[in-house]
This record gives sequence, C-alpha cells and structure tokens, in this order.
Amino acid sequence: MIYLQAQGKSQSKRGDTVKAVEFPGRRVTLSRLSARGGRDLRGFTLIELVITVTVLSILTLGVVPLMKLSVKRQKEEQLRSALREMRSAIDEFHRDTAQMECGGTGGQNQYVDPRSRVKISECTIFGVDNIDRYPPDLDILVSGVNVVPRITGPVVGSQLSTKKKVYLRSIPIDPMTGEAEWDFRSCYDEADSGSWGGENVFDVRSKSKDKALNGEKYSDW
Repeated sequence: MIYLQAQGKSQSKRGDTVKAVEFPGRRVTLSRLSARGGRDLRGFTLIELVITVTVLSILTLGVVPLMKLSVKRQKEEQLRSALREMRSAIDEFHRDTAQMECGGTGGQNQYVDPRSRVKISECTIFGVDNIDRYPPDLDILVSGVNVVPRITGPVVGSQLSTKKKVYLRSIPIDPMTGEAEWDFRSCYDEADSGSWGGENVFDVRSKSKDKALNGEKYSDW
C-alpha cells in the first residue's frame, strides 16, 4: 500500500507534504518535502565531514602546544614565588641572630638591621660549624624559635619576655617535582656545588633538572 499524504498521525510537522515511494518487498520510504516543494535533506556530505575534521585537527594542533606553554609558564611563576618566600624567611631569620648572647658573648658590635625587632635567644640550635648562624634546616623556620625583643633602653617590667617566632607557615611544594623537597646550599658551599655541606641553609634550589622557557635549569634559579 502506498500512502500519498499523512496528516496528524505522523511525526511530520503541520503543513509538510509526505511523498510516498514504493519499493519491492512492500516497504514504503517517506521523505519530507519542504514548503516550497523541494526535498529537505539533513546532515553532512562526505566532503563536508572531511573538511570539518581537517579544520578541527589543525585547531587542535595549534591549541594544545599553547595550553602546555601556558601551564609551564604558570608553574615557573609558582616556583619563583616559592623560592622568594623561603629565601626571605632565611634572610629574616639571619637578621634576628645579630647580637645574640651565647656563651657570655653578646656580640654588641654586630650590625643590627632596622627591620629586626627581636633577637633569637636559643643558642643550642646552632652547631659549632654554623658560626654565621643561618637556619640549620627549613623545618625550624616552620616550627619557630624563641626570641626576645630588642631593647635599646632600660628594661621595664616584662619587656624581655620570651616568645616563639615562626618564619615560614609551611614548606612550599616544588611545582616542578610536586614534592616539598628542595636542594640546599650552605654559606660555606661553592655557588656551583652539587652537594650540601650541611652546616646551615643559606639558599634553596629546585631539585628539577629540566630547562625553563628561558633556557636555564630550574636547579640554577
């Protein structure tokens, strides 16, 4: 049987005309006709699909490297920020060691940085090899040390009460390695030394040996 027109019972929209074509085997194929009488074809031809895939591939090849470059640049900024934070804490710790009174020697001739408002009162944290009194490790910057205020005039009341000062909230994570582990250099090590002497922590560096966008190694920053 051949249907020449369908109204209301089919999925065609109102006003569409249905053209019926009979094929052998008593099957009927319906094709929707547009309002102007032409056939309403939907989808893509093979050439259109090939062009679309080609364009998307070209765009993907261009976007992926840019995304990787952006992620790497962001990690480099995080690394610079982490190094700056730790080095500032090390310098602040060292400033607070000026004029420490250890073993009866007050070191009154030492220069006191105006930014230092307290001085460290714990002498036992420094080994015999750490005469320059940089922090012995990074953990002590997080756990803190006992300090007393710097008093230039006469002591009144409890002005010299001992308090604990923390120099670093936490040890930052190296964005290049994903670990909170760093290479150290003491103030007695050579600038290009590949190992740590262990006397103190004068500087910190990344453990990553990869190269940065500027061609330098992260371990040299």
